[in-house]
Amino acid sequence: MIDNLTAEENEISYKRRVLHGKIDILRAELVNRLRQKREAGESMISGADVEQLTRILSGEAQAPAEDEPAA
Repeated sequence: MIDNLTAEENEISYKRRVLHGKIDILRAELVNRLRQKREAGESMISGADVEQLTRILSGEAQAPAEDEPAA
């Protein structure tokens, strides 16, 4: 039983590290996009961003599907 639980812990730990790696990549991409917008003189936050945030905070937003990329 200890061996099974240790193997499960190792698998979960691996998945966590992969997820954290993906999060780091996405954060870096977001920073790059925001930097490019600022350098181009564009607004950092659009009206669509505000509208989406309003829907999220009011509980009206739907979660993206598993195979659908997040905005």
